[in-house]
Amino acid sequence: MTRRLAQLFAGLALYGLAIALIVRADLGLDPWDVLHQGVFERFAGPAGISFGLVVNLIGMAVLLLWIPLRQRPGIGTVANVLVIGTVANFGLDWIPSDLGLPLRAGLLGAGVVLNGVASGAYIGAGLGPGPRDGLMTGIVARTGWPVKWVRTAIELSVIALGWLLGGSVGVGTVIYAVTIGPLVHLFLPMFTIRSAVRRDPSSAG
Repeated sequence: MTRRLAQLFAGLALYGLAIALIVRADLGLDPWDVLHQGVFERFAGPAGISFGLVVNLIGMAVLLLWIPLRQRPGIGTVANVLVIGTVANFGLDWIPSDLGLPLRAGLLGAGVVLNGVASGAYIGAGLGPGPRDGLMTGIVARTGWPVKWVRTAIELSVIALGWLLGGSVGVGTVIYAVTIGPLVHLFLPMFTIRSAVRRDPSSAG
């Protein structure tokens, strides 16, 4: 459990840092961050609410949608809501925003890869999905619809809503969409913690 918790919080912190890198790259965000930025630009920013707090608040709002889906949160779910946006705020405070295109492209690449590593780490800890992942699995469980269609519908919906609110859609959005699946596929087995199985000596062989 100690290793699981350490890996969970390390993964969530890296995920928050990855968000900050991609935001500062300013070349287009991943689907949920398009929504986060749209809400920030239209409502939260003028009200003095930070981008990271918007990430956390939307995570809480999505978590409420678990209730009719009968999803149960875990430690990782609650930590996801509290940690990612908070770390993203720190990253945004430290990473400059007036960078040239080559540096911004580097930030985008680093952010996408780091997002894949972070996703593998916090999911592999096995302590509960994030609110957004749980929304997808809950809809699949309740409706029986294919995962790929549910995931696609959710992400297209949040991109559209975020874009209408002023979120950034660009080449980074496409790069993220194309690469995040293979990256998680690569890193998740590296970080997945499996329960130890005690063998009965009498069953040897």
